[in-house]
Amino acid sequence: MAKLKFDTDDAGENTKIATGMWSKDDEYVNLSHQCDCDGQVEVWLNRLLDTMVDTIRHEMTEAVISYEEKPREVWVFDPPAQVALCSVQIWWTVEVNIAFQRLEEGYENAMKDFNKKQVTQLNSLITMLIGKLSEGDRQKIMTICTIEVHNRDVVSKLIAQKVENSQAFTWLSQLRHRWDDKEKDCFANICDAQFRYSHEYLGNTPRLVITPLTDRYHIFLKPEII
Repeated sequence: MAKLKFDTDDAGENTKIATGMWSKDDEYVNLSHQCDCDGQVEVWLNRLLDTMVDTIRHEMTEAVISYEEKPREVWVFDPPAQVALCSVQIWWTVEVNIAFQRLEEGYENAMKDFNKKQVTQLNSLITMLIGKLSEGDRQKIMTICTIEVHNRDVVSKLIAQKVENSQAFTWLSQLRHRWDDKEKDCFANICDAQFRYSHEYLGNTPRLVITPLTDRYHIFLKPEII
């Protein structure tokens, strides 16, 4: 969060009631509820922090639910970049687990079919990048592409190694985001470690390419910080 948008009074002057936030890369997000930034600084800053967390959590709830309700090429423009990226990762975990279930039911091509779907989705995003986009939307889609290339490679690895069970280490060793309907929150899992998503607003930032070495860092570092 870089700056705030404040409500105005009848004279057009800014009040101390925050209604939105900008990131350093100029992405704007409406707050889920207004935040009073008056009073002692340590008090209203904590209040603002709570409002930020509530906002990102609310946006993520809406994004995860609406993912299947719209064409993906339309949906991707609705949520903030951070929320879109996390929601895509959540649904990737869901769809891989569904593929595993279908494999166990006897459908041998379940994972291969999902891999083909991934390639189609990636090609669609690349086509969007070739077209006319705002700077912010282009960065968002490029970041999603970066993550989804890695996700495609993970599924290709599962196929190559003939992994047919969701409890296999090849799958459990991946950083997997999931949505808990009971908690109404996002969790990240890797091996036997679990973390609740913190909902800190990060803006529309680029991501580095994920390599096999990155995956190894995830495995060794995540359990150590529990």
